[in-house]
Amino acid sequence: MVTPSLDELRRLRRARDLMDREYARPLDVPALARAALMSTAHFSRRFREAYGETPYAHLMTRRIERAKALLRQGDAVSVSEVCWAVGCTSIGSFSSRFTEIVGMTPSAYRALSHEAVTVVPSCEAMVLGRPRRVRTASADRAGTEKRLEALAR
Repeated sequence: MVTPSLDELRRLRRARDLMDREYARPLDVPALARAALMSTAHFSRRFREAYGETPYAHLMTRRIERAKALLRQGDAVSVSEVCWAVGCTSIGSFSSRFTEIVGMTPSAYRALSHEAVTVVPSCEAMVLGRPRRVRTASADRAGTEKRLEALAR
């Protein structure tokens, strides 16, 4: 593994910032590679080396993070509205990716009580609310309950 130069890190950060800002736009790896002024394969390889995840995984994590914030509003928005608002084009793939990352379906997450989140400073809520990939749904439910308890403290 070759250590990226400062210029290369700057270009990778430009693409990552684009994903963070424009997560609702239809972004694909070739568009992100163009933003980083790299070839598609080189961009994907270097992004993973620099950030520990693929560009697509980072983008989907951002989208799920934003979806969680929208779903905390309760019945004000439907799951399909949230799906479209965060840039996903298929409710099925959105739902399965949400379940994979969060450990419960979007509807189940929306049904939880999120009152504890409102008393946490936004900077801490952002860190604590960041989606973490979990392999089993039961393990994530326990983890979600622990995070919600931590937020309530």
